[in-house]
Amino acid sequence: MTAVRLHALGVREDRGEWIVGRPDTGVCVAVPYEGVRAIRLLQEGMTVPVVQRRLRTETGANLDVADFVAGMAAVGLVASIGDRVLDTPPAPRPSLPWLPARLVRWTLSPILHSLMAALVLGGLAAVLLRPKVVPRWDSLLWSEHGTLVLLGEIVVVTVLVSLHELAHLCTARAAGVPGRIRLDTRLQFLAVQTDVSGIWLAGRRARLTVYLSGMAVDATLLGACLGAMALFGTHAVPSIVALTEMTALALQFLVFMRTDLYFVIQDLTGCRNLYSGACAYLLYVVRRATRRPAVDPLGGLDRRERLATRLYSGFLLAGTTLCLGLFLTISLPFVAALVSRSLGILARNDGILWTGDALATLAGVIGYQLAWAGAWARRHGPRVRRLLARGVARRRSSPV
Repeated sequence: MTAVRLHALGVREDRGEWIVGRPDTGVCVAVPYEGVRAIRLLQEGMTVPVVQRRLRTETGANLDVADFVAGMAAVGLVASIGDRVLDTPPAPRPSLPWLPARLVRWTLSPILHSLMAALVLGGLAAVLLRPKVVPRWDSLLWSEHGTLVLLGEIVVVTVLVSLHELAHLCTARAAGVPGRIRLDTRLQFLAVQTDVSGIWLAGRRARLTVYLSGMAVDATLLGACLGAMALFGTHAVPSIVALTEMTALALQFLVFMRTDLYFVIQDLTGCRNLYSGACAYLLYVVRRATRRPAVDPLGGLDRRERLATRLYSGFLLAGTTLCLGLFLTISLPFVAALVSRSLGILARNDGILWTGDALATLAGVIGYQLAWAGAWARRHGPRVRRLLARGVARRRSSPV
């Protein structure tokens, strides 16, 4: 008789099924009632044959518990089977591991949320009463020295992005999810984001709080700056912070890049993976248009999920096409011209100031591209390697 030891799992009910997963890794699967009952019996120390008999007695279902355990082991939910310890990848190290949940539980307090909402409403009232309080774009040009303007904006963006991601991390930690802040890519953009995949196991209120916490901090700071300028007059610092936060909030509406609002929409529509479903649906449409065999990936979904996925696929296609088009027609030529000009200055040796400027420009461009490439490789590298290995295997198996 074989005993099965599972990792620490979270469980919640979701529309007639059960979501089961590891909060520390964020890996989740959907199982029927018989599956979650089998998990609970295994957690009580029962062996696989005993669990199978118990399920048949309780539910009448003839679940193949051995296959069920193998499926869970394949996604890393099983720690050991009998005396054999499974080689599952360790959970990624969380950001700020020294920060316990009890110290940040206040981030889920309705009182805090009410105070933040009051600051946001105060900012809106300031705009309605004194529209001129909204800063213009030229407020960013607070100094005659372009280098100081650029460095100042870098400092402000770094601080505000850190606060945004810290809000996600703290609210997730308070809900029992470790959370990891990391560099990632969104199309051609380099982005900082917090992985809170394990929050999928929490209740809806906690999930939405975590998803919206970063935007809530952005809106609160924006409201506070607008209110302060309405009361005390305009100043460079609140103007720069307000403009930066206005831009940050606007970017969250680009849901085709899986921003914070994307996860809110995904949760409210009941979709388990809206982005992957939309990609699969677009591929299906292409295959149908080229008269190749294809199976509708949305066929097994309910009406609400099908509608949400089809609508989102339109936003995904239009937004991605627009972003990549702007990259190819504006960003890429701009960067190429900047690099070419800097290399020309270095070749001509136009003096120490121009040489220093050219070297700083090249360092900035190369540093950004290397950071983007590293983040892209971490995210997509395993999939690319699998595709390459599959192609090599297919080539070797084909007759010469």
